[in-house]
Amino acid sequence: MRTLFKKFIVVIITWEARLVLRKYKPKIIAVTGSVGKTSTKDAIFAALAKSEHVRKSQKSFNSEVGIPLTILGAPNAWNNPFRWLINIIDGLFLIVFSARYPKWLILEVGADRPGDIRSLSGWLRTQVVVVTRLPETPVHVEFFDSPEAVVEEKAALIKTLQPGGTLVLSGDDPHTRSLERRLPEIDGAKLLTFGFSKECDVRGEEVSALRDKEDAWPAGMTATIVAGDSRARLNIRGALGGHAFLPALGAAAVAIALGKSLEQTVGALAAYEPPAGRMHLLPGIKDTLIIDDTYNASPAATEAALEALALAGRAALDGGITLGRRIAVLGDMLELGRVSVAEHRKLGILCAKTCDLLITVGFRAHDIAQGALDGGMADANILQFEDSQAAGTELQNLLKAGDVVLVKGSQSVRTERVVKEVMAEPERANELLVRQDVEWNKR
Repeated sequence: MRTLFKKFIVVIITWEARLVLRKYKPKIIAVTGSVGKTSTKDAIFAALAKSEHVRKSQKSFNSEVGIPLTILGAPNAWNNPFRWLINIIDGLFLIVFSARYPKWLILEVGADRPGDIRSLSGWLRTQVVVVTRLPETPVHVEFFDSPEAVVEEKAALIKTLQPGGTLVLSGDDPHTRSLERRLPEIDGAKLLTFGFSKECDVRGEEVSALRDKEDAWPAGMTATIVAGDSRARLNIRGALGGHAFLPALGAAAVAIALGKSLEQTVGALAAYEPPAGRMHLLPGIKDTLIIDDTYNASPAATEAALEALALAGRAALDGGITLGRRIAVLGDMLELGRVSVAEHRKLGILCAKTCDLLITVGFRAHDIAQGALDGGMADANILQFEDSQAAGTELQNLLKAGDVVLVKGSQSVRTERVVKEVMAEPERANELLVRQDVEWNKR
């Protein structure tokens, strides 16, 4: 019954969304990829919001439900039929009457299963398509025949580009970069790449940790953005790791494609705040630092997070802090299908090189622990738990001043509960953590 109700809702709100697009004719920037979609979408919004009337997908509204809701400007009603009725009525008002509608829409587009983006490409028309990283083992690969099939699904979004549009690609990722061969399919389409390599049109240089004072934990990242002959320094507060800076580079590429100067763009990006649960820096209890990356987990993103944990340790030492332990709390990575065991064990081997204490959460994460043992980590430095609540309670007891803690896991593992147990300001959990609304907390 619930599945039937959802299908009915999707049909209605998609029909309304298509009519709204036909009536108001907004220009659309669509963001897809396997890593960094939400952060990139938020950074693009920050880059454009000062100079354009723009709307973005809320949170991670990137599905067959979330995209029409963004177009309609409506919230997720979850399982509340009355709230869905209100959304439908509000959509009808947009269609029948005239309203002040955004000039630009920034839509995040995901693909959980084959056909998700192909069906969307049948009616969506875009001016800019942004593709973030497409790593060798993407999340959701369980439902596809191969990683290459995931790339093909994401590539379907390029077909939505209108003549003269711009394709913006993550230039450091060979899988993403390979999509530039699709460009001749679109008349007059342009290409821009972003990343850290010299070949990228918009690139980051001189990347380092940002610190407000010498004897403090890192407060974020700082780097110089280079585009052609223009250079500008940008500070990103609240997130750590080179990959945490990539969304700003992608946003700068989009802004430049739309005719904004680099100086203007960097000024606007000063307002960008990395979204909760994406390499978010939080003060922890007992004078510790938490790297909250609990929104979701894939092999590539977890590898990057572990590298950032090592970076945080080096930055703490450079800042004069007496560094304690580097602790990784890692939950199951879901939807990996037949490569699940191998990918979890591979991460465990990396843990043996990048952290001093490993805490795993969930059944699949046992393979992370096994990989860490294979990589030479002492058994005494590996703790395993079945759920996040128990892991968070134990972590409270273990923490010591100077420890740096990375917390990461797939959505259903709910590793944000670990963060809530050890953050210095748990009363601000609704503001600082992911999945704190009533519906999620019931799960």
